[in-house]
Amino acid sequence: MENHLLFNCRDTQPSIVRSDECSNIDFGFHISDDKDILDGLLSQDHGELCHRVLCLEKKVQQQEDEIVCLKSALADVIRRLGQVEASKAQSSVLPSKPSIRGTPTRRVEKSFTSPLDNAHITPNKRSTTPTQRSAASPRTSTSNKKWSSMSNSLDSSSFHRDGQISKPVEPKSSKPVEPKSSKPVELKRKISKSYEQENSGGRSSRDPEWRSEEGYVKIYLRGRAINLYAPTSVENVDVASVADPPSEKLQLEWVYGYRGRDCRSNLYYLSTGEIIYFAAAAVVLHNVEENTQRHYLGHTDDVKCLAIHPDQVRVATGQVAGHDQKEGKPHVRIWDTMNLNTLHVIGIGDFDKAVSCLSFSKLDGGNHLVVVDEANDHVMSVWDLSRAHPKKITETKSSTEPVLAAEFHPLEKGSIISCGKGQISFWTLEGGSLAKKTGIFDKHDKPKFVLCVAFAENGDVISGDSNGNIFIWPKGNNRISKAIEGVHEGGIFSLCVMKDGSVLSGGGKDKKVIQYDSSYTKTGVETEIPENYGGVRMLSQGKGGMILVGTTRNCILQGTVDLQLNPIVQGHMDELWGLASHPSQHQFLTSGSDKQVHMWDSMSRSVVWSKELSDPAHSCCFYHDASVVAIGTETGRWLVLDCETHEIVTSHTDGNEQIECVLYSPDGKYLALGSRDNHIYIYEVTEDGKKYSRIGRCTGHSSFVTHLDWSSDSVHLCSNSGDYEVLYWKVPACKQETSISAVRDTEWASGNCTLTFNAAGVWPEGADGTDVNNVCRSNNGKILASADDFGKVNLYKSPCCQPKAKKHIYNGHSSHVTNVSFLFDDSRLLSTGGRDMSIMQWQVV
Repeated sequence: MENHLLFNCRDTQPSIVRSDECSNIDFGFHISDDKDILDGLLSQDHGELCHRVLCLEKKVQQQEDEIVCLKSALADVIRRLGQVEASKAQSSVLPSKPSIRGTPTRRVEKSFTSPLDNAHITPNKRSTTPTQRSAASPRTSTSNKKWSSMSNSLDSSSFHRDGQISKPVEPKSSKPVEPKSSKPVELKRKISKSYEQENSGGRSSRDPEWRSEEGYVKIYLRGRAINLYAPTSVENVDVASVADPPSEKLQLEWVYGYRGRDCRSNLYYLSTGEIIYFAAAAVVLHNVEENTQRHYLGHTDDVKCLAIHPDQVRVATGQVAGHDQKEGKPHVRIWDTMNLNTLHVIGIGDFDKAVSCLSFSKLDGGNHLVVVDEANDHVMSVWDLSRAHPKKITETKSSTEPVLAAEFHPLEKGSIISCGKGQISFWTLEGGSLAKKTGIFDKHDKPKFVLCVAFAENGDVISGDSNGNIFIWPKGNNRISKAIEGVHEGGIFSLCVMKDGSVLSGGGKDKKVIQYDSSYTKTGVETEIPENYGGVRMLSQGKGGMILVGTTRNCILQGTVDLQLNPIVQGHMDELWGLASHPSQHQFLTSGSDKQVHMWDSMSRSVVWSKELSDPAHSCCFYHDASVVAIGTETGRWLVLDCETHEIVTSHTDGNEQIECVLYSPDGKYLALGSRDNHIYIYEVTEDGKKYSRIGRCTGHSSFVTHLDWSSDSVHLCSNSGDYEVLYWKVPACKQETSISAVRDTEWASGNCTLTFNAAGVWPEGADGTDVNNVCRSNNGKILASADDFGKVNLYKSPCCQPKAKKHIYNGHSSHVTNVSFLFDDSRLLSTGGRDMSIMQWQVV
């Protein structure tokens, strides 16, 4: 169970609370009961606050770890000093009086750090059982990782030396031991040096090693030594050499998904006949008629907003803070939609947290850009784009409350309209500064949120709010001239003025799209979005008289208001981990925390069928003939679906922890399920995958099971766990195979385990054990793909046994990449993003 840091303004000491208590803490704001407003607004504020609390918690934990490590190291140094002094005292070598010379403190401290090269210490008060940790792990936090409990899974009273646990010896006396040597600092250096040589053969203790006598490569994760045994045919591994990357490369072919759950103004129709939107760190240009996509991949993390230049060629996109130290900072990219070249990168170092709103000026040909970030004061800045290098003209604090939209007025020069929580503001850019007028609601109820704005042909400003009301603000005026109240049940998330002058409004809660004429009178034409697609997030003019509808469940629909709206983009709407490729067709299956299971066709790039479950799903695997698919959930329940009828064939529950991984044996006789309760459950499979009987449970891991691999003969099972254990099992006996000689030459049917000799090179230098979430070996065994925590998909040669192997790196995801899988013919690689909820299809070239 993780602890979180909270500060009391009256106290100087922080207090620690459990993460499962965070939901009961009053953080100073109240969450509305309206689900449509909660989604993406107050929930976003709550998420940001929890993120800051988690960052503070992480810093405190790191400091506590360092303190405990230093204490253990100091105790070990004192013990060794005592031993040296005792031996030298017997030989009368030490002088009677010490002659201590002044030595810089920095050098003394340096000598203390060397015993920690192999150490990983966790304070006693933070260690818990795996069950407690997983129960307290908050899945809704953006900073939450799948392997978050790793850091607490080791014994806090010990540190690791070559993979063995030894307890530091504390001095018997509570009084400090006075050194009797005339050169204590020099003695400490010798002890430190001998310690390093003793444990690493003269090499840095964290460098990978090849132990030829035992036949294994040793790597270090969080200071713990991991021994990865090679086949007996491998006589030598040069850990100092660097393996070349594979000749094969990846090319992004398709992005499944759309960020409609918490973003606005992110769906438009271009003059090229493409629709433009974003998902994760990719901006997608989708030609619906030709069923093709192009992708702008210049961003380093989540794209949050989008604006189209008046020339319909240039586009501005803004992103959140990312991993990269320089371009990972929030910034805006202006680029060309014809050739996808970046024209300008502006605002690196100027924005805080994220860029939330963008808009080009209209009357001067798009020479100005207004930007609003997500700083506490939501700073609004205006940039001059007419120069070779864009320059910031002015900036001002717009509001302490969230700002949801900021738009240049199309018919009034220098006029900017912004809206957000409890506000609509009218700005005037004049003389290099911004002047603000707040909208006056007069007799009308002031809404909690003004959610969207649009502009009529005559220059009126049209606003939609959380009360379901539409207000008309005349050109150049900050008072309401007309009110259309209660047109939607719940909030109005989008307004769109069509080319014929009619107005459309979209409801987030009632899922309705309603049409009005140019005088803002209902025409009687309306439609309702089907429940499974969610509420309206964004309305936009499409080709001809068609409209585009982005939804809160990350789907895009196309059609007309008076006829039918058809889905052209579908996706998951919560964290996504489950991914399995069809064993004989160009199809794959995904399962996520949104309780949705989707079967996709990689050739038509569409959903074949979908199924909603009663529990959030986490893992999945096809039976060898693809007649059924097994799905593991977050509750300990797992089920089997018939791939033809889509009905549940059987359902079982093993424990109450998350099923981390599921895998059928190659011969189809067994199903293995790795659980977060540290066990592997083995079932016998009969009747062509329709009947399951539990035959045993593999017990031996000291942390949750993360990955599984079957041997080609279905006799052995290899498993990894959250504390970096590599164990082998005999099936159906469900007994641990303790003899490494019995399995080191085993041929493995799959390559899912991240801790094996054939995947030793996927771990970056200084990896903490959570950096690589999954790996997948191609079916022809030539290449290996990995999914990491930095939003990258990596491609290596297979086997990848040299620790410093070169790789091809591919961007596109913004969140941690949770899974990768090759199609049956290795023509494509699929990858899933965790919190970005996207699926990316890469062509192997």
